[in-house]
Amino acid sequence: MVMSCTSFAQKQTFDVVAYTLPKGWQEKKSEAGIQLSSTDTKTSAYAVVVITKSMVSSLTASENFNNDWLKLVKGTVQINGEPTIQNPTKENGWDIISGNANYTDGANNGIATLLTATGGNKVVSVVSMTNSKQYQNDLSTFLSSLELSKAVLGSKSYTNTVATDGVRTNAITGIWGQYQNENFSTAGGGRQATAGYDWREYYLNTNGTYQFLQKNISYLYNNNIVIAYEKGGYKINGNQIEIVPKSGIVEVWSKGNSDKAGKLLKTEKRKLEKISYTFTLHYFSAIREINLVLQYATTTTTTTRDGAFSSNNLFPNAWYYKRPFNPNKRSIELPEGTSIRFENNIDTAP
Repeated sequence: MVMSCTSFAQKQTFDVVAYTLPKGWQEKKSEAGIQLSSTDTKTSAYAVVVITKSMVSSLTASENFNNDWLKLVKGTVQINGEPTIQNPTKENGWDIISGNANYTDGANNGIATLLTATGGNKVVSVVSMTNSKQYQNDLSTFLSSLELSKAVLGSKSYTNTVATDGVRTNAITGIWGQYQNENFSTAGGGRQATAGYDWREYYLNTNGTYQFLQKNISYLYNNNIVIAYEKGGYKINGNQIEIVPKSGIVEVWSKGNSDKAGKLLKTEKRKLEKISYTFTLHYFSAIREINLVLQYATTTTTTTRDGAFSSNNLFPNAWYYKRPFNPNKRSIELPEGTSIRFENNIDTAP
């Protein structure tokens, strides 16, 4: 799958990508991207293409591909195996990586393809999915018509003081989680897992606000479920992110069935900590995973919000957060009827 730099008739343009819309297809545009689609109501066959808006990125072409594969493909359908990667190409100043894999979407089987172009400190992606061979010619013609405008070198530094200008929001907004399961030492020196866990998730919005949720269940120390919640704003300056909480509460619940909450026992105020972190987006090739790494200036003091430092010593005094299994949906289940409420401006949360 390659981008063509030749001219085609009736070409349309979205951001830095020009394309020819297949006959009979529908299109829907938004600030974040454009969706092109076609559906056969008689056979339930469909084809969907999404072109993202170009965003600033300091990641390599491979890192951008892997990040968008997790977010745009694996976060949408159930992928069967790792993607088959094509030989990288260069077009008009862009480094292009593409790959595809089979997927399952309910009763449907199909093939998903991702093309990611990195150039001028920016990234743009095109993802296509179809569950039928009847759209093969349309998709081939469409992909052959793709044309990228010349990549213009932009700044690698992120100097926005408030995360509202879209400069780095594509990279760090959304849900980032830290998921620790409870375990204990056995007499033989091994570790035995319990049904308990401590899960923490940041929800970083494009408008510079954030929400944070923690759910703690311990089968070793108590019989309660603790839900901690806070919200506030965040600011970015270079590689520094400042978290400025405005409010927070802690709810203690009795245990119900499994990890379900039973009865609300008490509610108390949460300790609010205004803290600046050094942040890094680091790709771990062994597990094909990008982490948001938050480093703290001090070696002796941790935070209530983040807990103990992560055990991986690649980054000292740091916490590692990753995308949840479904990057568009929180992993932490809230108790039914809880007073904790999530606001509607979380871009990737339901």
